[in-house]
Amino acid sequence: MSVLADRKVSYDKLYIDGAWMTPSSGDRIQVYSASTEESVGSVPEAREADVDRAVDAARKAFDDPNGWASWEPARRADAMDRLAAALSSRGEQTARLVSTQNGMPLSLSMSVEAVSPGVLLRYYAGLARKMLVDDVRPGLRGGSTIVRRAPAGVVGAIVPWNYPQTLAFFKLAPALAAGCTIVVKPSPETVLDSFVLAEAIAEAGIPNGVVNIVPGGREIGAYLVSHPKVDKISFTGSTAAGRSIAEACAKLLRPVTLELGGKSAAIILDDADLSTSFENFFAACMLNQGQTCYIGSRILAPKSRYAEIVDQITTFVGSLKVGDALDSSTQIGPLASSGQRDRVEGYIKIGKSEGGRVTTGGGRPAHMAHGWFVEPTVFADVDNNSTIAQQEIFGPVLTITPYETEDDAVRLANTSQFGLGGSVWTSNQERGIGVAKRVQTGSIGVNYYSPDPTAPFGGVKNSGIGRELGPEALAAYTNYQSVYLPPPKA
Repeated sequence: MSVLADRKVSYDKLYIDGAWMTPSSGDRIQVYSASTEESVGSVPEAREADVDRAVDAARKAFDDPNGWASWEPARRADAMDRLAAALSSRGEQTARLVSTQNGMPLSLSMSVEAVSPGVLLRYYAGLARKMLVDDVRPGLRGGSTIVRRAPAGVVGAIVPWNYPQTLAFFKLAPALAAGCTIVVKPSPETVLDSFVLAEAIAEAGIPNGVVNIVPGGREIGAYLVSHPKVDKISFTGSTAAGRSIAEACAKLLRPVTLELGGKSAAIILDDADLSTSFENFFAACMLNQGQTCYIGSRILAPKSRYAEIVDQITTFVGSLKVGDALDSSTQIGPLASSGQRDRVEGYIKIGKSEGGRVTTGGGRPAHMAHGWFVEPTVFADVDNNSTIAQQEIFGPVLTITPYETEDDAVRLANTSQFGLGGSVWTSNQERGIGVAKRVQTGSIGVNYYSPDPTAPFGGVKNSGIGRELGPEALAAYTNYQSVYLPPPKA
């Protein structure tokens, strides 16, 4: 299947323990197009009994003395490469499904959702082949110690709807490389692509029970988080949900990785030339119509150039093409759901009531009769302490706040409960790096922002716990065991 125009997509079984199994109930998740609001398919909705079967399968696969966890890392890497190939051959299909469901512009889903899973699998397969499982260290008391890197166990991976395949493999790729087995719970807003993933897993010959998929809502996610046979949780989503998951894991003394919300600052220094940087600026500040966790939606501009910068950003944002997500020329697609549109429109209303000045957008595009669209919107004259400058909107809304000095810009950037992303815009890269190092955030770019698989990604403050990507993510799915050996006999 390469397009969705001719028929709906329907699945009747769940992928558990390497097989397509009949679900425990007749409940189904209905899937709709974000661009047309029409029904495009449905899949079974997992219930607690299905999660039990999935976790049991993962537990059995992990505990098998000859199973995935015991394989040599290079053997696991070979299987991961096969999965990468199977997913790459389905790249366009995956991209179209994602864009249909969550409104991601097809140009973006073809470059990210179609490609990232394979890139991440191959990267972590490469790390696995180099991974030192047993490190023998001489002791200070005459003996030695074998320091082992053992897989963490059964992982519960809860994936959001905004980049469903990319963020799934932020978890799956390092977990598989480490030797873990996984139960994936995709978001109900984006479930069709997870069944394509299941088909690829089966084709690649990943052993039974190593990856299991249970689509469902928050209740099923909560059940997975607290399941007694799960060893680690990895969650990407809102700060509110992450706080609840952290509380549950704390009670269970269960390790957890949380990649949560953001309200990142984009600091435009007084020497910046935005006219040469708008492609990078768009990627850093409005990608996926703002439905990106690290997006730099809080623009800080120098008072000395404030009116000029407001005009530049307003003209740029006002020129963006809004349209159907499956149109390859679309730059701003619809939001993922009617509820998400309501949320964003609510923030726009608040922003107006608190004195923000709308310079472009602020409503629904008149030329789009259907779909969950909001015009790309810019607010000027925004106080840094206002609601729209402090709370995550997760939509195509930028705020622009003036600052006096470079120190003032850093202070405003750090006046936030979040710390996930950010950017600095300048004609002097060294100056930009100096400012970037002063911002309290897990990641930040200079004249650019794009997470790279080789570098750790995650947040500080209310933006999360732990890191994904890089070798650091592989370490997060391992446990260290020290085996002490006595000194040699004289």
